[in-house]
Amino acid sequence: MKLEKLVGDRFKERPADCVVDSHALMVRGGYMKYVANGIYSSYTPLKRITRKIEQIMREEMDAIDGQEVQFPVVMPASLWQESGRYESIGKELLRFADRGGSPLVLGMTHEEAAVQLVREYGQSYLKYPFMIYQIQTKFRDEARPRAGLIRVREFTMKDAYSFHTSQEDLEAYYDRCYKAYERIYKRVGVPEVISVASDSGMMGGSISHEFMLLTPIGEDSIAICRECGYRANMEAAETIVRSARDEISDELTLVHTPDIHTIEDICHFLETGKERSCKAVVYQRNSDDRYIVLFIRGDLEVNETKLTNYLGYEIHPAVITEESGLTAGYIGPYNLKGDFTVLFDRSLEGANNLSCGANICEYHYTGLDMKRDAGSAEYHDFAKITEGGICPHCGKAAIKISRGIEVGNVFQLGTKYTKAMDMTYVAKDGSMQYPVMGCYGIGVGRLAAAVCEAHHDEFGPIWPKEIAPWQIHLCAVRPDHEEVRAYADRLYEELQSRGVEVIYDDRQVSAGIMFSDADLLGVPLRVIVSPRNLKQNILEVASRDKRFSEKIAMEHAVETLLQLVNDR
Repeated sequence: MKLEKLVGDRFKERPADCVVDSHALMVRGGYMKYVANGIYSSYTPLKRITRKIEQIMREEMDAIDGQEVQFPVVMPASLWQESGRYESIGKELLRFADRGGSPLVLGMTHEEAAVQLVREYGQSYLKYPFMIYQIQTKFRDEARPRAGLIRVREFTMKDAYSFHTSQEDLEAYYDRCYKAYERIYKRVGVPEVISVASDSGMMGGSISHEFMLLTPIGEDSIAICRECGYRANMEAAETIVRSARDEISDELTLVHTPDIHTIEDICHFLETGKERSCKAVVYQRNSDDRYIVLFIRGDLEVNETKLTNYLGYEIHPAVITEESGLTAGYIGPYNLKGDFTVLFDRSLEGANNLSCGANICEYHYTGLDMKRDAGSAEYHDFAKITEGGICPHCGKAAIKISRGIEVGNVFQLGTKYTKAMDMTYVAKDGSMQYPVMGCYGIGVGRLAAAVCEAHHDEFGPIWPKEIAPWQIHLCAVRPDHEEVRAYADRLYEELQSRGVEVIYDDRQVSAGIMFSDADLLGVPLRVIVSPRNLKQNILEVASRDKRFSEKIAMEHAVETLLQLVNDR
């Protein structure tokens, strides 16, 4: 490929709308172009990178007995109605109708399509286990796309679905796929990716893990124990709270607290810590605006994923009206009256001598004793785990909160989809059973962006050789020089004939522009042909990561470069 003919421009200035380095560099380097919010077109360099990533995925999926298939992008709504997700998923699922009025959906994931494909095939236990996978474009109508390819609406994904006759067989295969994912990340150049326990969310199932690349620009928060290595997405991490109970409980006392509405205000007014308070966080059910009042210790925040998982329906922050029966800023568990769903976080269990709202405007209580004053309360884990919090695994106060980019996930789905869609098989004993499913996904574009985020400098990406768009970047400095042109052309042809992927820059531009563009393309090896080098019968060879630079003899250039390509 000659750089002069490469479609797409490269430029120095960082685009104002790029908030992360990978996005800025991939726009500046001519990898991608904005089309609409969360939708991009790929130029040749990015397409070559993602094609190599996809090939690595294919090889690893084939190595664990996967079979590549293709599902439709557009599916009838009836498939999603069978599973129940047509109604349960919100606006992220794009719904529309064809010209005949039949309702359709644009695929954002393909569990339903996978079951539909093999429902008739898998009618006997003799057919199991098996795994099918695809690499295909999907659409998820994200509310807040961000960071280039990190969070988009249209994306290409490798998704795999395994089918089993027992939970034990699923768990064994889950482990095989888990290890295949570790190999994929190592091969594409990010072996530092870690796995964390995660929330299954809309996918369902009981066990799931996300693979995370730790980076300050990540949109996910990860709880990591410094002592035992426990790792979990903050959405799934259990919160352990140790509340000291005072030996003597004070009387419940009504205190006038004018113009005080927040936990910070009341604790300052009473000169107590927030951990000595009980606060109310109020939501409403999306379907009918019914109020949900959640009481939690004042120094903690609500984990809305845990809350929605417990409730089983979608919610939103409440708008408290005069007709609601709630006194905004003064809501407390004692003597709360009204048709509300009332929940308690276990951080309050057994606690006493707390402050709380009195359900009377401008009044709070002190001396709240949860055992005495809210004796019928049931306690559940609704809180976010915190920095320095107690590890659910080892029990030590050693939790660290880090940021990460999710670059893959694996789920043990169980029978969620096969049961809903009535996929059955005849077991060995003649009974009818539902197959047990696993699901395994990796976003191709997001993984490419994550690699760029992990491997770049101020000048551009530093692509690992396994996924780099080309293997050698050949720079002919002063191509108007007859000998430079002749030798560089000949070297370009010889390297290509030996199977080397070469991007060749023979433009009539300055060396500065040439090397700046080479930095933006991030090819592992740069080879420089120049008049000065030719006088000395040498070529300059340098690695993009600046760890390697040497001069090689012209007469042995091809063989030396082949060895460098293969060794690095």
